[in-house]
Amino acid sequence: MPDPIKSLGPRLKEVRLESKLSLREIARQLKVSPSFISQIENGKSHPSVATLYALANLLGVSIDLLFESKSADKGKSGKINISPKVSRATFDAPADAWDSSGSKISFVNPNNRSVIVMNSGVRWERLAATLDDSVNFMEIVYDAGSESNDGGELLIHDGYEYGFALDGEIEVTVGDLVQTISKGDSIGFDSTFPHMFRNISNTPFRGIWFVHGCADPHR
Repeated sequence: MPDPIKSLGPRLKEVRLESKLSLREIARQLKVSPSFISQIENGKSHPSVATLYALANLLGVSIDLLFESKSADKGKSGKINISPKVSRATFDAPADAWDSSGSKISFVNPNNRSVIVMNSGVRWERLAATLDDSVNFMEIVYDAGSESNDGGELLIHDGYEYGFALDGEIEVTVGDLVQTISKGDSIGFDSTFPHMFRNISNTPFRGIWFVHGCADPHR
């Protein structure tokens, strides 16, 4: 399996060229400079989660796909795949964060999980995946003091989220509602409502999250 840190830039450029989008057009739509996109493609800079989400959404691919080369063998199990630290603002919805498993049945050993670590102190571990790219089943970990997006910005994306708290506690903001959930609590909400997660405690929060990334049938 290629080093995800080294493969992100070239893979991003490869997908961008396949999409026939220029650096300037990508930068214009993301409201960043063309040089910043170029630095990411050349491996001189790492995007934030928000930027990575936005890039994947704009290019119409999953985030996990950006950390794989075309020749990657998806049928083999390997060591845990940890992405370079990114920012939540990089990708639109959790559904964009992972590539399709290419399988109707998914068995995942804890040592073989795909992992995304964000520079805000958040970690996503993919628990299982099937051919339905719109569904994401993952374990999330928020370090003490971490939040879902850089700068405390609220997130909006298609889909519905359901979470169950395993350990610790986390403050959840959905629209005008602010609620702290702790071990044993659960939550569900429409992700088109502005939302954010913050761990304001002194201990890590760990939970199981299920995100259905396509809300269109329910609108």
